[in-house]
Amino acid sequence: MRQAMLYEKTDGTQVICSLCAHRCRIGPGDRGICGVRENREGILYSLVYGRVIAENVDPIEKKPLFHVLPGSKSFSIATVGCNFRCTFCQNHDISQAPRETGSIFGRESTPEEMVEKAARTGSKTIAYTYTEPTIYFEFAYDTAKMAQEKGLKNIFVTNGFMTEEAIEKMAPCLHAANVDLKAFTDDFYRKKCGARLQPVLDSLKKMKSLGIWVEVTTLLIPTLNDSDEELRQIAAFIHSLGAETPWHISRFHPRYQMDDLPPTPVASIHRAAEIGKASGLKYVYSGNIPGDEGENTFCSRCKELLIDRYGFSIERINLKGTHCPRCNTPLDGIF
Repeated sequence: MRQAMLYEKTDGTQVICSLCAHRCRIGPGDRGICGVRENREGILYSLVYGRVIAENVDPIEKKPLFHVLPGSKSFSIATVGCNFRCTFCQNHDISQAPRETGSIFGRESTPEEMVEKAARTGSKTIAYTYTEPTIYFEFAYDTAKMAQEKGLKNIFVTNGFMTEEAIEKMAPCLHAANVDLKAFTDDFYRKKCGARLQPVLDSLKKMKSLGIWVEVTTLLIPTLNDSDEELRQIAAFIHSLGAETPWHISRFHPRYQMDDLPPTPVASIHRAAEIGKASGLKYVYSGNIPGDEGENTFCSRCKELLIDRYGFSIERINLKGTHCPRCNTPLDGIF
């Protein structure tokens, strides 16, 4: 256990957690919605500090981050728990375990060990991913500070439901984030995720204002978030963050409690991508369709093929430094 960051005590023995937008009021002996932060006699503790449940060396393209050190390795870690309860979660066995079983499990680890492993594997970044990194904030924060000192960059793969305070605390050592924008209606967020839309939009704006490189992912689910109108709203919002903000539109496959819908038709992904491009976004990508042309990065000006991908693999990088070799337009991102 580790005493939590970002909480306040009330007049009694309750505490208010200000880590994510739920801002849980937690009574003695109780846990927050995430299932991994517990009030013990008026002190809030993280139950997952150093309790790593997953650690892998992934291509950074798997996050997905297409404009951060393309072709590099990312040392990726997670603990159990999540502040969402998405009915379509692909990692529900670890994200929902504390809520569904009360169990906290994982191998004991230290920030020093994570940073050392990242360096030893030749990784350029540490990604806090698989489950929601906000809920293991203390461990991510200590690891990220140490990683930055060693010349590594830090990445959040997140649902974006954190507070402004949490973003500001992490920002000095957070270089990039892929944020899920799961839909553009509060109804979807409440019914399918147990959350709300507006805090996610606020987080995206806050990250951009602090200079964190942001890419956005939308899992396109048939009949639930794939209407032209909703896609235009998502694209317009992303464009308001900056036309350079990449949008990854991923294909849904039945998962967890949402096994009654078919996989997303490829044509729907292509239709969404066209809506994104028509809105003025420079970089729109097709996800979960290996070999699709929409996986590639093209120059936003002359449409020269700059990065040729197949799935999570880089086939060819065609850049002059960080610029298009044909028209010299810079490619946006971290290189």
